[in-house]
Amino acid sequence: MAKVSPGEFIRQVRVEASKVVWPTGKETWVTAVMVFIMTALLALFFFTVDSAFSAIVQFLLGLLG
Repeated sequence: MAKVSPGEFIRQVRVEASKVVWPTGKETWVTAVMVFIMTALLALFFFTVDSAFSAIVQFLLGLLG
């Protein structure tokens, strides 16, 4: 690995940082809304699956008792 001077390192960091493209406010808002929607859908899905498994286990335990 080649060693560079601190000044060269700072220059390289500035060049790379200038390549960063930040999302617009609208893109951020739409992405955040999509994350909340997907989180809600996944929560509903896992709640349903967990409830079904719970009912199955309760039924099987009821057969034993």
